[in-house]
Amino acid sequence: MPSNGRIGPVWAVVVAGGSGTRFGRPKQFADLAGRPVVAWAVDAARAVADGVVLVLPDDRLAADPDHYGADFVVAGGSSRSASVRCGLAAVPDDASVVVVHDAARPLAGPELFTAVLAALDDGHAGGAVCAVPVADTLKRVVPDPSTTDWSTVTGTVDRGDLVAVQTPQAFPADVLRLAHAAAGEATDDAGLVEALGATVRVVPGHPDNLKLTTPADLVYAEHRLKGR
Repeated sequence: MPSNGRIGPVWAVVVAGGSGTRFGRPKQFADLAGRPVVAWAVDAARAVADGVVLVLPDDRLAADPDHYGADFVVAGGSSRSASVRCGLAAVPDDASVVVVHDAARPLAGPELFTAVLAALDDGHAGGAVCAVPVADTLKRVVPDPSTTDWSTVTGTVDRGDLVAVQTPQAFPADVLRLAHAAAGEATDDAGLVEALGATVRVVPGHPDNLKLTTPADLVYAEHRLKGR
């Protein structure tokens, strides 16, 4: 019986192959409330998935014999998209849906995974993402040729129809495989699916589902977990 009770087997690909340049070290292995960040992400995916593929840097494959709770662990590629393809190659052929999640978002709750899966229920969408409204004013700028200290505003962007996209993101397995078949690059998997002309639905994300970028984000994540 698939874990969501409605569609075929669901597999998750948790991407944890980054080097953590801005964080100062590989953030996915940092301690968060007594566990590695990546373990929180795998657990969240496990809430809806029949199996989890974890994508790690090559030099970390043997670091934890328990694989942080994943069913399979594979080495990532030279980019995020390449790493997703490495994980996708390990997903069984009979998977009906693949959920892709970034390990750097350890606060994603089971409800977000359930929501993106539910958005695929009627079979008319090529993908589903979670997202939050853009709160900040957005400006379009160009570099100032006289200095590197500032840029010049060329206009203000209407944010009324803009959202900030998060993971998890869910896709019919055949659609995601087709989207990655040309080995393209995008900042998220929905971008590759959109390029196929497929419909991508958006469900409400959560402000707490932040992507760890700096050590301060880790402090915030610890605070939010204690609040739970």
